[in-house]
Amino acid sequence: MGKTLYEKVWEAHEVRKLRNGQSQLFIDLHLLHEVTSPQAFGMLKDLGLRVRYPHRTFATVDHIVPTHDRTEPFQDPLAQSMLEALRANTREHGITFFDLGSGNQGIVHVIGPQLGLTQPGMTIACGDSHTSTHGAFGAVAFGIGTSQVRDVLATQTLAAQKLKVRRINVEGRLAPGVYAKDVILHIIRHLGVKGGLGYAYEYGGSAVEAMDMESRMTLCNMSIEGGARIGYVNPDETTFQYLEGRPYVPKGSEWEEAKRRWLAWRSDPDASYDDVVTFRAEEIAPTVTWGITPGQAIPIDGRIPLLEELPPEERPVAEEALAYMGFSPGQPIKGVPIQVAFIGSCTNARLSDLREVARYLKGHKVKKGVRALVVPGSEWVARKAEEEGIAEVFREAGFEWRMPGCSMCLAMNPDRLEGDELCASSSNRNYKGRMGSPRGRTVLMSPLMVAAAAVAGEIADAREVFGLVGAR
Repeated sequence: MGKTLYEKVWEAHEVRKLRNGQSQLFIDLHLLHEVTSPQAFGMLKDLGLRVRYPHRTFATVDHIVPTHDRTEPFQDPLAQSMLEALRANTREHGITFFDLGSGNQGIVHVIGPQLGLTQPGMTIACGDSHTSTHGAFGAVAFGIGTSQVRDVLATQTLAAQKLKVRRINVEGRLAPGVYAKDVILHIIRHLGVKGGLGYAYEYGGSAVEAMDMESRMTLCNMSIEGGARIGYVNPDETTFQYLEGRPYVPKGSEWEEAKRRWLAWRSDPDASYDDVVTFRAEEIAPTVTWGITPGQAIPIDGRIPLLEELPPEERPVAEEALAYMGFSPGQPIKGVPIQVAFIGSCTNARLSDLREVARYLKGHKVKKGVRALVVPGSEWVARKAEEEGIAEVFREAGFEWRMPGCSMCLAMNPDRLEGDELCASSSNRNYKGRMGSPRGRTVLMSPLMVAAAAVAGEIADAREVFGLVGAR
């Protein structure tokens, strides 16, 4: 019987079985940022240990950096101390650090693929839950806690429990104005925020195969929001076209050998899955959230569900969501006024996201009274967007063009909501208080839908605002 990519990678990296049933797993690539690493380095120092394989570890700063004014010292002394701690720790242990102004600083899950650090068949760990993003390349990638960051630094291994594998097929062709963000919100809406517990998600089907790499990254990025610690796509020619020529990717004759090796990681045609779920691409519409979990989502032309329409176990959190968001059961989501529009985060701040929005935004203006921000995912993305005139399109429309960082996605920096502002956001979480204000409200959607909301001043259908029908 054939094996899945997940099984192949796991078996190739399993050092040994542990008595508790877990595996000691070798980690090919360890990514660090400033929030979850200081304590790990502190524990390492207390134990008198060094980083075992510093050449397998790479660091950047993203969560706490201001995106408006980066003059140091930062106004937030804690943010400054986190940055300085990462600088000192990476210097002491010989770890490559992509610092501010290096040209490669950015959100950790943007720069890994961008630099070619992320490659098929790898095991990848980072002290951040959205590490699942890297699975788009056929890697087994997952977030870890601070004590596990310590373990990987010290041993380049960690103890992990093998997961079951669910194959999620998306078959058919996506309609104009429907993107990977809509696909993953649709999947989470139907399978639930806990549906992936104990599973790795393997995404496939004709619609996924037709996606470019950055769309696949969006898909895998939000696997964790559906309860799956890992999400991945089998590597193919699209993967290779994206990776070729990037700084950390093999060159010359080694490149051809790498492609042959990477193809071998693909799931076998006769691989067995623990579960298989299929969705039709034609049935997916632009999708937005209405509540306080990514699973509380509906099509843009839909209505917020009535409590009696929901399973009994979902009603308490739905009531909580309605009270927090200020919505009513049965209310249309389209037409709800917004105060803030945010395009950014590790989910949707890549060059292709910005290109797609700029393609339709040109000639439009942000509605008066709406605060609109666009935060590129990396210094490289920002530089390319400036060169291509994308940044100017955003500026002319009335968006604030910021410097790279996590920004409003989790608000560990000055970019925050105020009071009960409602934000149309391309980020990945709509939890209570997620964007910095205890009463702030987040509605998740694709970047183009965020732009449409900014222009309309309310949650709107991008297909109508920008005339997308037949655009593809």
